[in-house]
Amino acid sequence: MRVVAQRVLSASVSVSEKNLYSSINKGLVLLINFEKEDKEEEISLFCEKICKLRLFQSERMPLDLSLLDIKGELLIVPQFTLLANTSKGLRPSFERSEKPNRANELFEYMFNVLKEKTVVKKGFFGEHMQVSLVNDGPVTLIFDTRMNL
Repeated sequence: MRVVAQRVLSASVSVSEKNLYSSINKGLVLLINFEKEDKEEEISLFCEKICKLRLFQSERMPLDLSLLDIKGELLIVPQFTLLANTSKGLRPSFERSEKPNRANELFEYMFNVLKEKTVVKKGFFGEHMQVSLVNDGPVTLIFDTRMNL
């Protein structure tokens, strides 16, 4: 699993031709791609970590408070291209990415784990989305379960 986490003041995702829309206020946007052999246990560990990771400013320090501390929100967005391999040729390969049906199951699993912890909205699996966000910092982190969390 590869995740790009961005601290935001606000964010939204939409699919205009289907009239779909999700938005959050202050919190994190997570762009997510599941890899073959990803397991629910890894997702649960990541969800625990991302909610408690100190990525927000307090009066004392720049990275002192967690998403839970600030009562922040999450917007999770499936992004198939995060595991692209561009080492051969000019067309990216996505052979490491999980098959769509299983990836959607894992995405829904992640959504359900996170909604037990905080306010979470989600993008639309398998759709061409428009994502808008206002970065805060910017603070951007990349997580990869193959390289440890």
